[in-house]
Amino acid sequence: MHGGRLLEALRRRDPSLRCIGMGGPHLRGAGQDAILRVEDLSVMGITEVLGYLPRILGMLRRIKAELAARRPDAVVLIDAPEFNFRIAKAAHALGIPVHYYISPKIWAWRTGRVNFIRRHIRRMICILPFEVEFYRRHGMDVDYVGNPLLDMMDWQRLDAIAPVPGRIGLMPGSRRKEIEALMPEYGKAARLLLADRPGLSFHCVRAPNVTEDALRALWPADVPLTIESPDDRYATLRTCQLLLAASGTATLETALLGVPTLVAYRVSPFSYWLGKRLVKVQWVSLPNLVLNREVFPELLQENADGAVLAHHALRWLGTPGELDRVRADLADLRRRCGPPGAADAAARIILEEMAARA
Repeated sequence: MHGGRLLEALRRRDPSLRCIGMGGPHLRGAGQDAILRVEDLSVMGITEVLGYLPRILGMLRRIKAELAARRPDAVVLIDAPEFNFRIAKAAHALGIPVHYYISPKIWAWRTGRVNFIRRHIRRMICILPFEVEFYRRHGMDVDYVGNPLLDMMDWQRLDAIAPVPGRIGLMPGSRRKEIEALMPEYGKAARLLLADRPGLSFHCVRAPNVTEDALRALWPADVPLTIESPDDRYATLRTCQLLLAASGTATLETALLGVPTLVAYRVSPFSYWLGKRLVKVQWVSLPNLVLNREVFPELLQENADGAVLAHHALRWLGTPGELDRVRADLADLRRRCGPPGAADAAARIILEEMAARA
C-alpha cells in the first residue's frame, strides 16, 4: 500500500522512471513490473516461516539474479528486514544504492542490526516519530517524513461520519494464519455480546486478498454478520462504535480515525515464547508505542479469547464516558504522526540521491 503511493510520487516527479521488483496490488497498480508477488511472502512468526522457507529462499535467489542482470540505479526496500536485509547486502555488494522506506522494527528487538543499516543503507526514511530518537541514540541521522496513512484519508469527509450506536467492527487481518486464529474468537465474543446486548450488529472489514467465504467459514452460523468491502474501509471503520482488530498497521489506521479498538493477536506457542524473550518494547500496537501509554488494550495469545474480548467490549460499552475517554486519548495521535506528504517527501529524497550519484 505504502509502496504504491511512493511509486506514484516518484513517477509524478520523474515520468520516465521505470520500476521492477516484488510488490502487491498497489505497487502493480502504480506501474511496477512485478517479477514476484509480495502476497507469497505473507507470513509472520518463527515456526510459521519455517514452512515457507523453500519458497522464500527461491524468491531471494530470483531477486539477487535480477539485481546482477539489470543493475538498477537504486533499490528501495520497505520494512520486512529478515527478507530485505539479504537484498540490501546483495545490492550493496553490486554497488547499487539502497534506500529503506519504513524502518524495520529494530527498536523492538535485535537492536544490533542498526550496525548493518549503517553499513549497507544509503538513506533510512522513517514514518514513526519515536524512530528518530532511536537512531540518534545509535549515532545515525535519518529522514522523518511523517506517516503516509495521513495522506490516504479524506479527513473532511471522515471526520463528519458519526459512529452508529451498537455497531461493532471486526478486522481479523489479511494473513491466513491470523484470520484462522482470530475470526472464531471474534465469533465467540459476538455471541456473548449479543446475549448481553441484543441490539448489537457486527461488521467485518474484508482485506483485499481475503474472500467472504473464507471469513464466513470461520464464523458461527447463528450470529448475524455483515461483510464489508475493503474499497471504502475508512468510512466503514468510522461508523463503528468500537473495533476488534488484529495487531498491525490496521491499529494505527483505527487510532488515526479515532475509533476505540481492542487489539488481539496469536502466533504459535514457540513463536510467542521466543518473542517474549526477544522483544524489548512495552507494547506491540503502534498507537500505544507512539503515545507511550496503553490506550488500546492488547489481548495477546491466550488473552486473544472470545470471553476476554467480550469482557473488555462490555466494559467500554457499559461504562458511561469510557469510549469518549479513549477517543480523547487518540486526539493527539494525528498531530504526532504528521506532517502530511510522506510519500512525496520520500520520493524527493530518493530522486535527489539518485541525481547526486549520477
